[in-house]
Amino acid sequence: MPQSLAKLIDFAMLHPTLTDAELRAGCERAKRLGVASVCIKPYAVKLAAEALRGSGVAVGTVIGFPHGSNPTEIKAAEAAWACEQGATELDMVVNVGKVIGEDWEYVEREIRAIVAAARARQAIVKVIFENDFLPSDTLKIKLCEICAKAGVDFVKTSTGFGFVKQPSGDYNYRGATEHDIGLMRKHLPPNIGIKASGGVRTTADGLRMQELGCTRLGTSSPESIVLQ
Repeated sequence: MPQSLAKLIDFAMLHPTLTDAELRAGCERAKRLGVASVCIKPYAVKLAAEALRGSGVAVGTVIGFPHGSNPTEIKAAEAAWACEQGATELDMVVNVGKVIGEDWEYVEREIRAIVAAARARQAIVKVIFENDFLPSDTLKIKLCEICAKAGVDFVKTSTGFGFVKQPSGDYNYRGATEHDIGLMRKHLPPNIGIKASGGVRTTADGLRMQELGCTRLGTSSPESIVLQ
């Protein structure tokens, strides 16, 4: 059973401290485990495309990461550039402030711009909601509706970097929760996948997210899910 989870995993290599040597080693790990894709820092897309050529592991990267605040034109340019470097999967962060402010025209226009850039280059789009930042389910539901209209391929719970100040004063995040996955699945058509990202750390976590309807799992530690 854990081996089947490998085909759902997007192996995230996004931490700012990762070196080129570590990214190359990560690509080798991705090949050995047989994951669905790597999601690598944008500048290293070409490195990953070369390392993974012929392996069956897709190359993905992030757009507007981690906070989604880049102008739409910059995000679209990022998307086009990443595809030209060899990316076939794009994880874009919504403009969180625009979502909270309910500027839905802006949000939809931006998502459509990234989808258009990706489609022109045969790439798929995953839209990151960053649920930890969103104060109500109503916003998440509306985002699901917009993503369905815009024709995205996946929606995604979190970046893994969406730290929120806790009552203790520390900063932390929840990432993917059963509540959010259920809510998103309920308000999306069946052809749009869900990627659980953040807090999926064990085989049991992966199996539970799969049971709830997730078809991708984002993790920076794939062995803990696949090899247990």
